[in-house]
Amino acid sequence: MNPPEITMNKDNSLQSIPRIIFFLLMITLVVYSSSLSIRYRREEQIKKIESEKKIYLTGKFEPSEREDFVLISPENAFGANDMYLRKEAYGTFILMREAAKEDGIDLKIASATRNFDYQKNIWDEKWAELEVVDGKNIDQEIPDGLRRFKKILEFSSAPGTSRHHWGSDIDINRVNPLYAGSARDEIEREKIYAWLVKNAAQFGFCQTYTLKNEARKTGYKEERWHWSYLPLSKALTQEYKILVKNEDIKGFSGDEFVSTYDLVNNYVLAINPDCI
Repeated sequence: MNPPEITMNKDNSLQSIPRIIFFLLMITLVVYSSSLSIRYRREEQIKKIESEKKIYLTGKFEPSEREDFVLISPENAFGANDMYLRKEAYGTFILMREAAKEDGIDLKIASATRNFDYQKNIWDEKWAELEVVDGKNIDQEIPDGLRRFKKILEFSSAPGTSRHHWGSDIDINRVNPLYAGSARDEIEREKIYAWLVKNAAQFGFCQTYTLKNEARKTGYKEERWHWSYLPLSKALTQEYKILVKNEDIKGFSGDEFVSTYDLVNNYVLAINPDCI
């Protein structure tokens, strides 16, 4: 007995081709849409992370509400005001302070984290002549806004540009009576500074604003009291360079002059090359 003959209907086979193509197109579309959705979610997540970092870098947060900050104890600080610092920076400062004590040097924190609002109050008071700047009420003596902006920059960072926003930077002994100006005070001040220059790097601290030279032509004048904790500040400096633009720096008196002076490059990033 011969096996049954199998025949194919040519017309039916041809009719199924469009269906196959349709299903393949649908699968391709679903895969493509899924890929777009994943990419969109990833981009949105990146934007969210960058936005949160920018908020941090410009100081628009309350350090007392963050778990990575710690309250500085009175024995390690000047003044009665509560001051906060990143835990890593504070812990290392305590180690450095103990080492300094062995050499007869007393180090204390005079200023630590200052958020945007704190810095804005400092800036706006100087702008509105509520605080004297270099012996002058600049609202009256420097009525031109652009010149006034430049004058305040000689003494204060604009809100959103201060490294004190980050919790990695401290002023050491800045308001100590040793800075009163007598000959004895000057000797003690030089002694403290010499110790820091010799030893601070061993603990990860770097003098942020050294004397201006070919490597640092712009920015703030020398500040012997301002020190950055490099294990934190180096990465934050690079993030600021990438994420923050001059147009992001606003919300205070005279902010229309930020781009004129290019605060990001000429001030925030114009630091001691050893601290970058």
